Amino acid sequence: MEFPSFGSFAVSHLINNLPRTIDNYANSVLFADDTSIIITNTDAQEFKQNIDVAIQETNNWFFSNLLTVNYNKTHFLQFFVKKQNEIMIQIITLNTILNNINSTNFLGLTIDSVLSWREHITAVTFKLNKACFAVRAIKPFMTSRVLKMVYHSYFHSIMSYGIILWGSSHLSNNIFRIQKRIIRIITDRSKRDSCHQLYKQLQILTFPGQYIFSLLMFVVKYREFFSSNSDVHDQNTRYNHNLHLPTTNLKLVQKGVLHSGIKIFNHLPTSIKSFSKDPKHFKIKLKSFLLEHTLYSLDEYYQVTSKETYPRCTNL
Repeated sequence: MEFPSFGSFAVSHLINNLPRTIDNYANSVLFADDTSIIITNTDAQEFKQNIDVAIQETNNWFFSNLLTVNYNKTHFLQFFVKKQNEIMIQIITLNTILNNINSTNFLGLTIDSVLSWREHITAVTFKLNKACFAVRAIKPFMTSRVLKMVYHSYFHSIMSYGIILWGSSHLSNNIFRIQKRIIRIITDRSKRDSCHQLYKQLQILTFPGQYIFSLLMFVVKYREFFSSNSDVHDQNTRYNHNLHLPTTNLKLVQKGVLHSGIKIFNHLPTSIKSFSKDPKHFKIKLKSFLLEHTLYSLDEYYQVTSKETYPRCTNL
């Protein structure tokens, strides 16, 4: 659920106390004057009960603080892996039926009920196509250096926003195609020309490369949220200092930020991985590695890093 904006610093500061009243039933996410309540439960009946209690406690809290919630601007979004797992529920509070939606815009990301990222990527595609048009229009009057600056400020800023969340979707291949198109526009190449050398020439990461870069920088920045194999068991192996990868068969989890981040990090060459406690140098070495290899897919990344991390022994 999302509550409406109040447009007041005083109210925004006051609402910080709200999570304490419902933390037994739900988790709260506060950002500026927007509030989201997250409720999870494997039991359908308990799930519904927790929703009712959380809303009732929220109403009581607002009433006690002389505030009201505009439920006409509040909506309910249910997340599920498959459509048949959806729980049929209608939420009624203060004589208002909450709007049950399939997707919502949250901090610039369009999130849908099955986390397919289809709507978000469609929106990003529209914006990036406009960026391509703009760059093509100004190209006759600008140098390559200026065009590259425009690329980073206009195209790259849109493409990279939230990429660690939606970059693993198969639908993101369309974003990569648009990126190659703008690279050809900047370098004045035809649509049939390969972009491999163009990326190196411009020193710009490919879309898969940018996804890997952003994801690994997230892992390094929030390293305390990840466990090493040595934290889980005391066996002395060469993988002891790798991050522990939990077992899961759910593809949605496997493609998520935490699981993907661990797997990609563990495949890094030791020469880069060893700098993980030094974000500044790690960033430099990682970007240099990704620019050198001009990766076109995650599979290509795993192939390259497997050769560099575990080279085959050759009899001489």
